[in-house]
Order: sequence, then C-alpha cells, then structure tokens
Amino acid sequence: MKLTDEEILLQFKDPASKEKAFRNLLSAYQERLYYHVRRYVHNHEDANDILQNTCIKVWNAIDNFRGEAALYTWLYRIAGNEAITFLNKNKKRNEVDIEQTSAQYRGASDGIGADEMTLKLERAIASLPDKQKQVFIMRYYDEMPYEKMAEISETSVGALKASYHHAVKKIEEILTA
Repeated sequence: MKLTDEEILLQFKDPASKEKAFRNLLSAYQERLYYHVRRYVHNHEDANDILQNTCIKVWNAIDNFRGEAALYTWLYRIAGNEAITFLNKNKKRNEVDIEQTSAQYRGASDGIGADEMTLKLERAIASLPDKQKQVFIMRYYDEMPYEKMAEISETSVGALKASYHHAVKKIEEILTA
C-alpha cells in the first residue's frame, strides 16, 4: 500500500515511527531520485553515492520541512543540488569518465550511431554552467513544466526559459561543431 505524502509526513512527527516514515519515503521516491541524479552523472556508483548523501541530508532536515513545496519537489531540489556539488568537486575525474565512456562507445560502434549521439549530448550537457545544466535536465529529460521548475529552483519562469534557451543554443553549437 502506497502512502500519501501527508501520511508519510505524519509518521515523521512521531519519533517512534520516524524510521518507518523514512523507509516509506525511500520506497516512494528512491527510484525516481536515482534516475534524476543519474542524468547528472554517468556512473552508477557515483549516482548511488549522491543518492546516499541526499538521503542523509533529508534525514537531518526532515523535521524542518515546512510543506511550502510538495515533498517530491523538496527531495528533487536536494538531489539536484547534491549532484551539482558532486560534479563541482569532481570536475577533473568526470572529464576522465566521459573519455572512458567515449572509448567504450567507439569500440562498440562502427560509425556515428545513436550511442555516439547520446555521448555527444552528454558531453554537451556536462559542459553547461550548473544552472543551465539543471534547467536543461529538468525540461528535456523530465519534461517538467516551467512552473514546477520555478518551484523547485526558486527562480522565475522567465529566468528559467532564458536559461533553457541558452542551454539549447550551446548544446546545438556543440552538436553541430
């Protein structure tokens, strides 16, 4: 039986059921958060590490959750911020990971196929500034409406549209180069 966000949050209010509430929260959102994080990083272990850091932050901050945004919105923001923090700390290593992935794709493909285009897109996204990367991932992969993105990022719809437009232009330039 899937619990509603309200039911999960009520469980957090009772110290005796806090761990159960956390398990219910993970059951409801862990997979979606994993795939959200995986769009930022290309390595399963890194995605799991980021998700673990996200879970720790959520556990430590859940008592301060004010309910001004939906629970998933709050979780999504934390996971996205953790992914960006991870990428910034590991910029050099991520460049090496992309190159290794590129070599694997080249070994499996004779020409420019879907895998090669996917790799080029991943490289282009990785080259974006953090804000544009976040906006592009939310809009392109998650097909999220600008209003929901504004709620998550605490940014205006107009600013998000501009960031997405700039991100698309940069990606197009990289893909056509």
